[in-house]
Amino acid sequence: MSALSAVAPAFVQMAHRIVWCTAASVDPSGAPRTRVLHPIWEFDGDTLTGWIATSPASPKAADLAHESRLSVTYWAPDHDTCTADCDTVWEHGADERAAGWQRFANGPAPVGYDPSTIPGWTSPESPGFGILRLEPVRLRVMPGSLMMAGIGELLTWKKSS
Repeated sequence: MSALSAVAPAFVQMAHRIVWCTAASVDPSGAPRTRVLHPIWEFDGDTLTGWIATSPASPKAADLAHESRLSVTYWAPDHDTCTADCDTVWEHGADERAAGWQRFANGPAPVGYDPSTIPGWTSPESPGFGILRLEPVRLRVMPGSLMMAGIGELLTWKKSS
């Protein structure tokens, strides 16, 4: 187990390079559900936080109302992988939604994008626009070289209870 200060920067670097992740939730019947999402991650030296711009009326929102945990995994063709198991919180306030919109609009390439390119998202006040905050409780970062050639380091972190 490594310190968050070692794992979080490696996680953010890999996640932002890969951009798209597979996110898994559990629906109200207990069935697993996956989808592809595009989070932005921020590490301030003490806390790692992820952000997803998404619809608060989506099937994912219904799943998270039942079970608020979400697992996201990134994979690249060179077999680099990283995973974050997260607690989630919807940001409902006008200020938080505006900050979320700006986070994506001004985000670093290649993860930043103009949210208004999504149909129905004309502004942070659009009813179909929502911000989901990810609070990791477990991280895993594995370079593909470790699996393919035994070279590199597996980094893991788990939040203290």
